[in-house]
Amino acid sequence: MPSPSRRTVLATGSAVGGALLAGGMPAQARAADHADTSDSDPWRTVLDDADLVWQRMPKTWYEGPYLGNGFLGSGIYAEPGAETKAVRFNVQHSEVQDHRPEFGSLFGLARLPIGWFTLEPVGAITGLDWRLGLRDAELTGTLTTDQGTLTLRALVHNSRSVLAVEVTPSEGERDFRWVFHPADAISPRADFKPLPDGYQGNPPAEVAEHDGVSTAVQPLLSGGQHVTAWRERTRGGTRCLYVHVAHSYPKSTALGRALTTVRGASALPYDRLAGTHRTWWHAYYRKSFLSLPDARIQRFYWIQLYKTASAARRDAPVMATSGPWLESTPWPNTWWNLNVQLEYWLIHGSNHLELDAVTRALSEFRGNLSKEVSDRYRADSLGIPRTTDPHLVNGAAGTLTGYGVGIPGQDPPTPEVGNLTWALHNVWLSYRHTMDESILRDVLFPLLRKAINYYLHFLEPGTDGKLHLPATFSPEYGGNSRDCNYDLMLLTWGCRTLLESAERLGIKDASAPRWREVLAQRVPYPTDANGFMIGADIPFAKSHRHYSHLLAVYPLYELTGRTPDELALIEKSLAHWVGFEGALQGYTFTGAASMSALLGKGEDALRYLGQLMTRFIQPNTMYKESGPVIETPLSAAQSLHDMVCQSWGGVVRVFPALPAAWADLTVHDFRTQGAFLLSAVRRGGVTRWVRLVSEAGAPCVVRHGIAGAIDVRDGRGRPLRYRDVSDGTIQVALRKDESALITARGERPDLTIAPVRPNADAPRWGLPA
Repeated sequence: MPSPSRRTVLATGSAVGGALLAGGMPAQARAADHADTSDSDPWRTVLDDADLVWQRMPKTWYEGPYLGNGFLGSGIYAEPGAETKAVRFNVQHSEVQDHRPEFGSLFGLARLPIGWFTLEPVGAITGLDWRLGLRDAELTGTLTTDQGTLTLRALVHNSRSVLAVEVTPSEGERDFRWVFHPADAISPRADFKPLPDGYQGNPPAEVAEHDGVSTAVQPLLSGGQHVTAWRERTRGGTRCLYVHVAHSYPKSTALGRALTTVRGASALPYDRLAGTHRTWWHAYYRKSFLSLPDARIQRFYWIQLYKTASAARRDAPVMATSGPWLESTPWPNTWWNLNVQLEYWLIHGSNHLELDAVTRALSEFRGNLSKEVSDRYRADSLGIPRTTDPHLVNGAAGTLTGYGVGIPGQDPPTPEVGNLTWALHNVWLSYRHTMDESILRDVLFPLLRKAINYYLHFLEPGTDGKLHLPATFSPEYGGNSRDCNYDLMLLTWGCRTLLESAERLGIKDASAPRWREVLAQRVPYPTDANGFMIGADIPFAKSHRHYSHLLAVYPLYELTGRTPDELALIEKSLAHWVGFEGALQGYTFTGAASMSALLGKGEDALRYLGQLMTRFIQPNTMYKESGPVIETPLSAAQSLHDMVCQSWGGVVRVFPALPAAWADLTVHDFRTQGAFLLSAVRRGGVTRWVRLVSEAGAPCVVRHGIAGAIDVRDGRGRPLRYRDVSDGTIQVALRKDESALITARGERPDLTIAPVRPNADAPRWGLPA
């Protein structure tokens, strides 16, 4: 099937920086050639301010710098047990995995650790001063010892996939050394759970030299190999280490590719590599802009954009729970009952569809999705289990080795059946934010049709005349329940989306009457005095980190508080959910923040984000639950998006849930549903102007938030006709590539895109002194 169109993944922006003029060409387009070096460049200002710093030695993955390009990743911290003697540069790769499906996704198909380099100074380490520069995606700084200093620069090159570390030693540190330590090629889950019967680790890596290039060749029992190749080059007073990882299966071809890559990269001085690397990153950030007066949160936000592009690419594997930075973890693969969905939400509003691996992977590996349901349903159904490898393969099912797609009404292994439908909601978001019909026609509709077909096999009429689901499992809560809200909510969204998609595509589908019947006859979502239940058999009665029973509220936006009773139900359910301490985790608070934003409660949303920051986010903005997981900080960026802009239900809502402290705010080229690029400025608690650029000519309805009479003008400053929909909401007819600027009547505000002043100072992320 065709992949999404090139138009989608390029995710174009409308401007580069400076001022948006009401008439004529945007000023920033004329100033683009100079924007990168100008002291007034807003992107440079916010990115330099967000740099992480270390003036104390990081001791774990949760504290140290990290570099990556979606494939190769390196986390940097003190060598455990030798903090004054060496610094560890981990070398991990998102494609490196085992290939023994008989042991399941968590052992036999797990991501495999590769190894690490230690930078070993001559003297004992006494101090450091490091900066992770977001704008250049580069670590720079010094390492001080009792014998001298080591000045370093490090990056993982965006396209060459090479870790390059340049070190300039002082005289006393000229004899520092690099040492590579191959890791045992065994599933990291072995540190937490017993090995399956018959499972054994892969043989040790074989270290060798090849005409000046060192290699560690890791053979796999399943066939294939992964290879780490490295070379150190001396130029003048500097020494530069070049490292590449290659993986091949079932053939053993990785060695040749690794040697070729390292030889080519090492022929280039560090500055030559850094130049092309920086060009990509500078262009990446300029696709959108956000500045708000909370310095700590603003820095956090830009770090998440850095982290996402370090961990994700459209052609890279869908992010595993720890991204490319594999560590000891019970979660050594890709998780589909929440993690994947949360990891990729922020790419839409931030205008970074070029990172959408979810749409690409579900399309490319759709043939494996039918194999994840039982034999008798494979002809017309698809599913995705709780865990898979990058090819969407689960392998053996069981509580230790992986979790398959269950059969509703049957207990073993775990009848969690809604994960594919929820993942396809991410695909739907990519469609809605681009209006690229190829996503709808070639990926979403055919896959969602078969995901919903699986549910339709089990729906049964009850004595009440309603359609019911037999027992299924609500992720994380425990226990099986009839009419489980997780599944009912996803089934409802799926049927409605199929009907709307078929209408847009001009498809007369034979299943459409059945989808309509489900929407008309489906049993109401089970509720009790405390709000939404887990299902008809299980009340919500204990602490629970997951909002699996609340998906109709967020992120599906089916229930939004349109009536007093619906609003009361949402508020009651939210309060009851977060009211149980004990099992709450970080993404509990990002979900609560986004639900509060839906209700327009900016103060509550900020309070939940504050709890997340103080209780769960680590010094380098990473996150942990038993092992390293990265979805929660990334979903916090989406919670921030939800406070700044919402576009569900065909309406673009500008600044819908800002706390009073955020009186000033600037957003530029924020991508919304309908394929609009939003720019807007708020000053002194008042929205000064709103600009929307239409990429697809979709219906444009905007709740602009500007009090009183307004002017609406096109890109040349001419009045545009509009229709009042309701108080503060208008509809404007925009064709593709046309724009609308909304201001208070008679106002000609300053249209400059610039950072806002922080309300107060805040410490930098990292480990500052």
